[in-house]
Amino acid sequence: MSVLNTHDLTIGYKATRRAVTVVAEELNLTLEAGELVCLIGPNGVGKSTLLRTIAGLQAPLSGQVLLNGDDIYRLSARELARRLSMVLTGRVEVGVLSAYELVALGRHPYTNWAGRLTAHDEAVVRWAIESVGAVALAGRNFGELSDGERQKILIARALAQEPELMLLDEPTAFLDLPRRVEMLALLRELAHETGRAILLSIHDLDLALRSADRIWLLANDGTMHVGAPEDLVLTGAFAEVFHSEGVTFDPQTGSFALHVERGGVVSLAGDGLPLIWTRRALERAGFEVVSNGTAALAKVTVRDGVWQVTRHGENQQYESVHALVDALITLQAQTAQT
Repeated sequence: MSVLNTHDLTIGYKATRRAVTVVAEELNLTLEAGELVCLIGPNGVGKSTLLRTIAGLQAPLSGQVLLNGDDIYRLSARELARRLSMVLTGRVEVGVLSAYELVALGRHPYTNWAGRLTAHDEAVVRWAIESVGAVALAGRNFGELSDGERQKILIARALAQEPELMLLDEPTAFLDLPRRVEMLALLRELAHETGRAILLSIHDLDLALRSADRIWLLANDGTMHVGAPEDLVLTGAFAEVFHSEGVTFDPQTGSFALHVERGGVVSLAGDGLPLIWTRRALERAGFEVVSNGTAALAKVTVRDGVWQVTRHGENQQYESVHALVDALITLQAQTAQT
């Protein structure tokens, strides 16, 4: 079931009274219940503009944004807040409010003029906190929480609104890698288990590829590519949108690689994780790595935490990848001088 539909939506802003800047036009997008969609694209392409337009914070230049068939720009602020919630990028300062009190603010669209919570409201607040795994944080001052803990509470507040659609603008912006992975796993679980539609913008492309049910990929020219992460990789859309001088998207690994001027050829043999990470280190250093046993520069064998370099029948051993790479760079420089 489609929760969100955009119909011939054109987004942008007025630079002056007369001049209008169009970011993207004729967007016909859908977001299904229980679906996690990642909005990605190059910096400055207009992801935040699209999110703000969908949230009702910035009027479209033309077209419609429909929430379960209702034009969001015809809904009252109270009704829209009951059906849509948003978590923005900026840091939130709420004074001395506890985490529980901040989540309780998510019930504002349902309370009376006095803002008094009913037993049902209290139950929803507790459910939202439990859903994001933040029960231990509820009694703490929000200002004392770490970035990852704060983000959990802000998501709980958005969840407490009991919305049909949740929008998040760069929810992993201030988090380290383990917390980013945890955050995307949490959002995916919330979408699938609560049946809510969740749309988030994100710069972490690897996480988007691994976590999203679908991706909205916005290109610099305003073209929107939509599909499963794997479809966008296989069609070449991902590589095309993020292509830039000096960087290439590798569809084999789903990651970006720097263009490195290739130096000597190194034959590499071994097994397990040491082999994988040794190959990465050698390629990063500019070596061409082969596995056929023939090498113009040297042959490297990884065994039992030892790296053995064989050249002209002579062997030399090293106890770390760093030492190995340094030795091969020195060897390459010496070879180039002879």
